Amino acid sequence: MLDRTQPDPSLNAEDVSSSVAFDTAAVENPPAQGWQRPLGWLRRAGQFFLALSFSSLTRRIVSLNLAGLVALVASVLYLSQFRAGLIDARAQSLLVQAEIIAGAIAASATVQTNTITIDPDRLLDLKPGETYGAPDEFSGLVFPINPERVAPVLRTLISPTKTRARIFDRDGGLILDSRNLENVLRFELPPPSSAKPGIVERAMIAIRTWLNRGDLPLYRELGPENGNGYEEVADSLKGQKRSMVRVNDRGEVIVSVAVPVQRFRAINGALMLSTQGDDIDQMVTAERLAILKVGGVASAVMILLSLLLASTIAGPVRRLADSAERVRRRIRTRVEIPDFTRRRDEIGHLSGALRDMTDALYNRIEAIEMFAADVAHELKNPLTSLRSAVETIPLARNENSRARLLAVIEHDVKRLDRLISDISDASRLDAELQRQDMTPVDLRRLLTTLTSVANETRLGYDVAVEVRFEGRGQADTFSVPGHDSRLGQVISNLLVNAQSFSNAGGKVRIFCRRVRSEIEIVIDDDGPGIREDALEKIFERFYTDRPHQGFGQNSGLGLSISKQIIEAHGGRIWGENRAGPVGADGEATVAGARFVVRLPAP
Repeated sequence: MLDRTQPDPSLNAEDVSSSVAFDTAAVENPPAQGWQRPLGWLRRAGQFFLALSFSSLTRRIVSLNLAGLVALVASVLYLSQFRAGLIDARAQSLLVQAEIIAGAIAASATVQTNTITIDPDRLLDLKPGETYGAPDEFSGLVFPINPERVAPVLRTLISPTKTRARIFDRDGGLILDSRNLENVLRFELPPPSSAKPGIVERAMIAIRTWLNRGDLPLYRELGPENGNGYEEVADSLKGQKRSMVRVNDRGEVIVSVAVPVQRFRAINGALMLSTQGDDIDQMVTAERLAILKVGGVASAVMILLSLLLASTIAGPVRRLADSAERVRRRIRTRVEIPDFTRRRDEIGHLSGALRDMTDALYNRIEAIEMFAADVAHELKNPLTSLRSAVETIPLARNENSRARLLAVIEHDVKRLDRLISDISDASRLDAELQRQDMTPVDLRRLLTTLTSVANETRLGYDVAVEVRFEGRGQADTFSVPGHDSRLGQVISNLLVNAQSFSNAGGKVRIFCRRVRSEIEIVIDDDGPGIREDALEKIFERFYTDRPHQGFGQNSGLGLSISKQIIEAHGGRIWGENRAGPVGADGEATVAGARFVVRLPAP
């Protein structure tokens, strides 16, 4: 690597001097620092949101929230009642407007003069309550609509309304169209030449048609002689009023109404009023734009809230995952999992579970390391003794020396065999306790059976064993959840240990009783007791304190395995001395040792 504190050998002196001069100038003229702090904040904020944006969980939260909002806005746009109410109001106003215009047209469309002829004889024949009207002989007459007389009236009434008016005769032929009021004569105009709409416009037309169409019929322009092709016109020529709502090819809503033009109960034609193509759509579009604006503001707020929500979920989960990854890689000796237990939610529960799991993992690793070290140490002693004895055998001068060396070798081999058996049992213990399910264990039957076996075998000890139960009666089974074989192993170890420390002809007593929510098992002996400084050491691995026995007769794993089994069952075990009578020196004597086991009871 190139040492940055030394000049590059490939550079000449001039380059070095110029670089030094440049550095000096940079030191003398440092850049302004005032604007770098806000930029740093913006950079960190950008990195935070960038990390959130690439988070799968964040994308899912934002997408799902936006999907719900988009669905809501789309349904409001599609099912808006404003459009239906606007169309109904427009149709009603057109009907009223059409009736007024039709009455004006009927009054001005007659070919008669403006003179009024009155029959005096008929006035004398009027009865009370009757009015003077047209003679009955004129009631069946039809007065054709004169376009020249109607056009000024129609122009005056239609111009302020921005609607299209068409007048049809009795046969459905077009007489007058408000689009051609400047030219009363009717003639066909060629379609205006217009460029085809682009892709964007076609897309907007398709969307608007989909939103507006629904079950509405399509509006088409019919020829001048095809007025009866409009259903409302055909009905109005029969004397009925009718309105229709259609959609043209551009997706625009067309509302049309038709009323009969009649005078003296004679239908002279039909008047059809229709809205312009963008009349209603402009108001609907304005309303939809307002909905979209509200939806846009709501989307922005929802995205911000979703990002904040995701930061409270994705951020802690990412930190927990990174910590778990560091634990797997063993980057450091001990990795601390972030503590989110104060959150009182699923993330807090997950953090607590990971912390407990990691602590248990590290404790297990440390226990395995300590166990391996203890095993190596304990196995090394008999191996060393065995090797020394084997190396000394060739140097033995007589049979007595050789026999003593062979006895040492046999003792060490037995000690190794005992150590390996106990070590194998201890190493399988955790795995067996984890794989097997706990079942109810009847301690009354278990203790009775073990007591009978101990009294029958004695195992070389002339020490009797008795058991006593202090409970509610013979029906109380003193049941606890656990593994009966392993609990039996614990009681057997304690019984053998008590028998080995008791004098010949002595007695070991077992008491079983309930203590609140636990079941207590007490094993007393009449031995020398336990030294005060060894009350805690006796449960350590490979620790043994048996002055009355020879060295290497015990592996020192019995009490350690017993403690491991009891703790795996959620219980406790400890040793203590039983107080005896006061001695001559005024101090209490030790009557024997006592081991207490407490197991949780259901």
